[in-house]
Amino acid sequence: MADLFDPPSGETQPSAPRPLADRLRPVTIAGVIGQEHVLSPEGPLGAMLASGSLSSLILWGPPGVGKTTIARLLADATDLAFIQVSAIFTGVPELRKVFDAAKLRRKQGRGTLLFVDEIHRFNKAQQDGFLPHMEDGTILLVGATTENPSFELNAALLSRAQVIVLERLSLADLERLAQRAEKELGAALPLKAPAREALLEMADGDGRALLNLIEQVAAWKLKEAIDTETLGRRLMRRAAKYDKSGDEHYNLISALHKSVRGSDPDAALYWFARMLEGGEDPRYLARRVIRMAVEDIGLADPQAQTVCLHAWETYERLGSPEGELALAQAVAYIALAPKSNAGYVAYKAARELARRTGSEPPPKHILNAPTKMMKDQGYGAGYAYDHDAEDGFSGQNYFPDGVKRPILYQPVERGFERELKKRIEWFAKLRDKRGS
Repeated sequence: MADLFDPPSGETQPSAPRPLADRLRPVTIAGVIGQEHVLSPEGPLGAMLASGSLSSLILWGPPGVGKTTIARLLADATDLAFIQVSAIFTGVPELRKVFDAAKLRRKQGRGTLLFVDEIHRFNKAQQDGFLPHMEDGTILLVGATTENPSFELNAALLSRAQVIVLERLSLADLERLAQRAEKELGAALPLKAPAREALLEMADGDGRALLNLIEQVAAWKLKEAIDTETLGRRLMRRAAKYDKSGDEHYNLISALHKSVRGSDPDAALYWFARMLEGGEDPRYLARRVIRMAVEDIGLADPQAQTVCLHAWETYERLGSPEGELALAQAVAYIALAPKSNAGYVAYKAARELARRTGSEPPPKHILNAPTKMMKDQGYGAGYAYDHDAEDGFSGQNYFPDGVKRPILYQPVERGFERELKKRIEWFAKLRDKRGS
């Protein structure tokens, strides 16, 4: 079910208008739509309720998926006093009053479930302030956040609370919610089937947003069902959830990168477009596309880097929106290019070898000897000039004398690296032949 509005303070008169979302707030856990993976008997919250033992929790999920509702119902199911605060509007003095009231309530034999909305907005010191009251049982903390707790919450707080991941509502969940709303309103929505589906998609997985949209449609008091085009003119499409500096930013760039690596141009272009529609800077995408070419294609298609660099240059000359087409074409090109991370693997292995053998000097035969003293010490002695050797290859050792020759770069049998693999094998045979 959606993460619905808080009920107004004080007594609400029966005749007072109430938002549809408030009227549809479930009164039991069984009435929650969606989140079966955590609320079912096999889920973490279902198991806690069945055992009668509830621990402190962090509810992590997008807006409108039921965080507030679930916290309130958990308090009801365990006979705990439900106290709600928002990290946006609550400071240390207000928290101190909450803790004092919880201590008094505990002496009277009743526990307190403290629900903290947007808990990630509290700073480190404020988050630390919850710890002693969680440890002595004064409060059972349930925090709600739309941001990744791993990045936004203190390790000490996370060690004392279980993170519960809530998911955006599926179209099937939203349809069930719409049917529940129609029952409450006493009438079906005046929408043709495609328009109804478009309405569900506008909610973008947010149950509260869907109920608000339904309330708008119901207020039109239409006598005939309308189509998708009419609905689109009357309602503004809800902006897709995207935070250019937050979790969604990294989720979507990860999806783009892995789609390219997986050689799926359609998926890659989809995630590329999702990021542009969310307001992402095309220059950021241009940098990341070049990184993909370097990391996942490398020498399997040396042209890939050039294509990506030219696409970025084209964008800089044309600007938006025309230049974004060049970036899109680069995305399609690298998605279809042969893939190899052999260069990337070899680079990391070389860095690790360099860290372990960083003090080993080069062998003397490949050192220059600009002075007589250096020549007397053997610098450059025995160096074989490769251009004078058979096949232009001397086969000499170029690693430090104390380092066993490693194999770092191992080309794959794909793209241009297939040719490079042949060259490596050829030089290895020559090296063996000459006893290097």
